[in-house]
Amino acid sequence: MARKEIEIETKDGKARAGLFQPSTTARAGVILYMDAFGPRPVLDEMAGRLAGHGYAVLVPDLFYRNAPYGPFDAKTAFAVEETKTKLMALVTGTTQEMTIRDSGAFLNALTAEGISGPVGVVGYCMGGARALNAAATYPDRIIAAASFHGGNLASDAADSPYRKAASIKARVYVGTAGVDRSFPPEQSARLAEALRVAEVDHTIENYVGAGHGWCIKDHSVYNEVAAERHWTRLTTFFSETLR
Repeated sequence: MARKEIEIETKDGKARAGLFQPSTTARAGVILYMDAFGPRPVLDEMAGRLAGHGYAVLVPDLFYRNAPYGPFDAKTAFAVEETKTKLMALVTGTTQEMTIRDSGAFLNALTAEGISGPVGVVGYCMGGARALNAAATYPDRIIAAASFHGGNLASDAADSPYRKAASIKARVYVGTAGVDRSFPPEQSARLAEALRVAEVDHTIENYVGAGHGWCIKDHSVYNEVAAERHWTRLTTFFSETLR
């Protein structure tokens, strides 16, 4: 696996990103949408693991408009008022619409690296909704979209991705935390209904006993058993779609 840093030209500036390439020719491209704590070694590790399955994995900095920032400790950042305030400013200041625009540039960056075919996306935490919104906006390119412990996937917000279900042509997988205030059961039901009505091939799976953030090793609620289950689901999902 090879890793390199690239800069991606967007309408709002330059976004730094890590690009992880497999040791053999990449079978497809994947965009990994980060959680609220930003790009960091643990996300690099996850991207590298995914690249080991044959994918070219792009991990862009969604907060690039506010760089430099952090770093943040995922175990304590939301427990300390100062860092919580800074993080919430980054999250709320980086709108869904911004990431939707940026995603066109991310896809172009993969093309520039020789990955011109169908693409998969996966998002964690705040990245989950962004992955689904990207799939709705670029349906001719994104054919697989996954979200793990994503929040507000079917909220009352105007930019909640369930509202764009009719535009999604990708196959969708959503892994939800057993208890998650950012994605309660009523939102799960609303998302399922929207995807069903839109005739989107989808799976919504509840990871009972897992907390919001369970997939990522530096989170306080990291759950190794559930995280490995997520890896099995994700790699199977991509192997079935990104052919």
